[in-house]
Amino acid sequence: MHWIVFDNKTEWHQEVWENVLSYHVARRYCVLMTMLMLELILSKQKMVCFKVKWTSDGEAVLHINCWTDLKKDIKSKDTTVSEKEQDLVKEATKTAEFHNSEETLKQEAAKIAELLRKSEYCIAFTGSSAVKTNKSVYVEQLRPTYTHEALVKLVEMNLIKFVISQNTDGLHRLSGIPKSQISELHGNSFTEKCEKCETRYERNHACRGKSSAVPAKKCDKCRINHRTGRVCDDKQCGGYLMNTIINFGDYLEDDVLGKAKENAEKADLVIALGTTLQVSPANSLVEMGKQPVRLVICNRQVTPYDNDCQHGSRVYGDCDKLMRALMNAVLTKEELQAWEAKKDERMAQYDLQRVKIR
Repeated sequence: MHWIVFDNKTEWHQEVWENVLSYHVARRYCVLMTMLMLELILSKQKMVCFKVKWTSDGEAVLHINCWTDLKKDIKSKDTTVSEKEQDLVKEATKTAEFHNSEETLKQEAAKIAELLRKSEYCIAFTGSSAVKTNKSVYVEQLRPTYTHEALVKLVEMNLIKFVISQNTDGLHRLSGIPKSQISELHGNSFTEKCEKCETRYERNHACRGKSSAVPAKKCDKCRINHRTGRVCDDKQCGGYLMNTIINFGDYLEDDVLGKAKENAEKADLVIALGTTLQVSPANSLVEMGKQPVRLVICNRQVTPYDNDCQHGSRVYGDCDKLMRALMNAVLTKEELQAWEAKKDERMAQYDLQRVKIR
């Protein structure tokens, strides 16, 4: 279930709402989404009157002010909201999503661009929703998004010094972020390492292979076999190779986390993309840098760090949309056109670095 909130500057808005909520909140819209089938509810009970006009698949659109009034009504002793609708709203609130308008995105992008120019050591922190991909395809078929490529460009321009990622899809490395400038906290599906000498190998395929020649070994922490069925290229070592994915129960690798902490402590600006910043200890990295914290967060849900963005920026919405606006603010028109014109060329290079899935 989701509440998706849009800025009040979207074209389909019919009214102007002022002085009802705070400036930050009053500029948004709400779309209520729930996975419950309302038709089923109505078929099993007497007709229930809803304040919100829900569609058959549990979707409705309303202004943020209406959402606020609805919540107030629910909390009131004399509430006029039916019990069923109260349940729907309470459940949907758990996954509320927000989206700023195009105008707000441009304004915040200009602000972030200025922060980048003034920053001496900016790092990026990315989560799984920073890079929206199709989960129904093999990981080998995934390709870098606009956000991936924008981060590479900003690294090349020396505006971003380091990337810390919670993603395991290998797309940051595929897009061109150097090994020396990234910590993949939860591992990389395309990287395996030797159990004995810890040498790492990057592959063009996901390291999920199995072989009867290599005995399986359940991890003491996650109880999953990390071995990939291959052995170290160093004949004198001959150690078994294992994937680098951090499963539930596994500890983060000391060297990977240490490298992330080292760069986080240097940061005077942190751009967090597509993460709810709920997972510890990774989330603490965004506030390890110089004070006052200059934190930029872009995602569609609230985070525990939203109130720490006073010196940075809080953007609600898709990362690709923000990064497009940011690149427009950072690059000249000619530079942007030249960079974007090479997208097909870059995509062709990505294809060469991934095994083809038939």
